Amino acid sequence: MTPRTLVDIFRNLADTPKPDLLLSKQGGKWIPISTAEFMDRVKALSSALEGLGVKQGGRVALLSENRPEWSIVDFACQCYGAVLVPIFPTMVADQAAYLLKDSGTTVAFASTPDQAGKMLAAQQASPEVKQTLKHVIVFEASSLPGTTPYASVVEKGRAAYAADPSAFEKRADARQPSDLATLIYTSGTTGEPKGAMLMQSNFVSNVVAACSIVPFDSSTVTLSFLPLSHVFERTIEYAYYHRSATIAYAESIDKLRDNLSEVNPHLFGAVPRVYEKIYGRVQETLSKSSPAKRKLFEKAIEAGKKVTQLRVERKTPGFVLALEHFIYERLVYRKVRAALGSRFQFAISGGAPLARELAEFFWAVGVEIYEGYGLTETSPVIALACPSAWRLGTVGKIVPGVECRIAPDGEILTRGPHVMKGYFNKPKETAEAIDADGWFHTGDIGRIDEDGFLMITDRKKEILVNSNGKNVAPAPIEGFLKSHAFVSLPVLIGDRRKFLSCLFVPNFEKLASWAKENGLGSLSLEVLVKEPRVVAIFQSAIDEWNMGKPHEMLINRFAILPRDLTIESGELTPTLKVKRRIVDQHFKHLIDGMYEGVGA
Repeated sequence: MTPRTLVDIFRNLADTPKPDLLLSKQGGKWIPISTAEFMDRVKALSSALEGLGVKQGGRVALLSENRPEWSIVDFACQCYGAVLVPIFPTMVADQAAYLLKDSGTTVAFASTPDQAGKMLAAQQASPEVKQTLKHVIVFEASSLPGTTPYASVVEKGRAAYAADPSAFEKRADARQPSDLATLIYTSGTTGEPKGAMLMQSNFVSNVVAACSIVPFDSSTVTLSFLPLSHVFERTIEYAYYHRSATIAYAESIDKLRDNLSEVNPHLFGAVPRVYEKIYGRVQETLSKSSPAKRKLFEKAIEAGKKVTQLRVERKTPGFVLALEHFIYERLVYRKVRAALGSRFQFAISGGAPLARELAEFFWAVGVEIYEGYGLTETSPVIALACPSAWRLGTVGKIVPGVECRIAPDGEILTRGPHVMKGYFNKPKETAEAIDADGWFHTGDIGRIDEDGFLMITDRKKEILVNSNGKNVAPAPIEGFLKSHAFVSLPVLIGDRRKFLSCLFVPNFEKLASWAKENGLGSLSLEVLVKEPRVVAIFQSAIDEWNMGKPHEMLINRFAILPRDLTIESGELTPTLKVKRRIVDQHFKHLIDGMYEGVGA
């Protein structure tokens, strides 16, 4: 049955029962949860919500890392008629307090005592939260006063369901596509977070559209490691449930390498920073190889790129190139792919633009990455590449059922069943985002080519305007600089300035290895990034970019940061996007120093 609501997706799971719908690692072992177990737990928890005082349409917050309980709470809310408010596990108490207050949450679930402590701190700090938030429920054992064990809530719900199963079914039957499913708060790169109101139909339309073009089924094993609090991973997982695929929850990003080899997934979704880190590890390993091996690798990548381009053009490689590719497959490509497991088929990239150079590298070694595009407000998918329609440098074609057009100023506009209802309690902001004709204004700049592939060129709000009034798009420049082996993250500066400059976050693993080889291993990072030989390495990246560029595109100065940008410091969003305004504030002294003597 084609689903109309998330409840339909949940109920349809019964059509394809399996012993390992979910996998999570506990005590060093991967523990399965069957379809029947999962559905029983959802029904039990959903049946407990009334006893907790949750009203129809009431808000339930969830502060947790990815784990089976995340989806159990989510589907329990959808079947009951409650609105889920996900909170990123990296958020601090003050940030959580804002979301709890703004949403009027009555019940909150937390994964651990530490996460529950954020909720309790929010209660103490905000009279409004203290008044509305009645229960803090913890998945893991907790002795914190003011919290309730998750297990006891589930047991009460199980008893309530056993006493009257029809109560659950009646609530589930009553769910409509137009019901509000969730409030997902934007990450706030440009200001105060806004709660995007996403309906059941928003998610379901996106899931059905994506599953119509991306091939996978109930035999597929997936790995979940992006935060479920973000709409990208959440919608992907709804798609997994729609196809009854197995979902394995990674322990953490830090354990990703081990979990990939243990789970051996067929597919996963990730943001570009994950692919950048994988690429960085490959380059680091390569730098320690012999000159002969490095030369072999370079030739293999060159051949792989040629074959990829021929695939784009739907052409067949000639005999010599085909033979070279056959040899490199055995000597190089399969060794790189081994890190992703023997069953790996493809990956999805979203959340931010994937640098073309990075995409070309992965495709060259046979790692197929299909890039997608969307926003929280569009549930999120607007466009998605897939095996039958992909082109490097694009985010694929517009998915079925979605309208998309380019405004005169280059902004991407979209309309359809995927567009949110609006921003919670913010009618002015809603009217600014969705015009009278129903077009949502994405804030992204792009174009659609003659074959229908969408290309994203920049963020409308992030375009830098120099003091001479020239517009400069930072994304292409930053994408180019990221391809340099020693660069982890570049942040372009230049808004209302006379020229462009750049802050570099180094690839610290690569830098530390280089320092050790060059007798500088004892230096602190603060001293090392000012070492003339290190500065020269980053100058070479700047020189490579500057070659042949017009005056307004030249990067005149740069500074190397002695630490990474972090979510905790507020410099990155939970999906690892740079908050330029915060970076400008935190590194004001460095930025001002780059413009000393030249005015603003």
